[in-house]
Amino acid sequence: MICAKSASLQYSDHGKEVFACRAVDLVIGSGEFLGILGPSGSGKSSLLYLLSGLKTPTQGEVSFQGQNMSKLPEDQRSRLRLKEFGFVFQQPYLLGYLTALENVLLAVPGQPQKEEASDLLTKLDLQDKSHRLPHELSGGERQRVCVARALLGSPKVIFADEPTAALDHRNGLQVVNLLDENRGEGSLVMVTHDPSMLEQADRVVHLSDGTIQVE
Repeated sequence: MICAKSASLQYSDHGKEVFACRAVDLVIGSGEFLGILGPSGSGKSSLLYLLSGLKTPTQGEVSFQGQNMSKLPEDQRSRLRLKEFGFVFQQPYLLGYLTALENVLLAVPGQPQKEEASDLLTKLDLQDKSHRLPHELSGGERQRVCVARALLGSPKVIFADEPTAALDHRNGLQVVNLLDENRGEGSLVMVTHDPSMLEQADRVVHLSDGTIQVE
């Protein structure tokens, strides 16, 4: 489904060339739960951004269903991400003036999917919080709203970038379980520094200095 071939992400830091990711070869299968494990600064987020088309590789390529995403115009990449991918980030990025339900519906603008959004919030035990604003929710509840938003529309791939880092262990495991249990036939790609969050993963790759380590 997603294939990275010698994908690198390089940037200039005060005149010095630095690799956030270096020559990554990785294939993610349909329906797979892939964990990407590594310490802070190892390039995990950079790799996730490459795999999801949020960043373009400076070398190599990343393809989705056989289509090289880096060759698509930015507007087409944006539409692809909106249609095919769901995202959960470390911090629960919610619009403060929208209710929980309205924040979930942002995942599919212009499409009437209120019933599905309400059903997802119910599955995530937020049925009584759907009309509350973000500041009226706990940290764990806000992250569950983000999970519902990522799941709306049954995306083919869900990308989760340290989604449990701001939560305690119990709430962190709950978020991972909810993502895994409700993703249907979609793939889940999650980066974390905590191996206990990847016990359900089908496969875990280890990243160090932007390179996948072969065990």
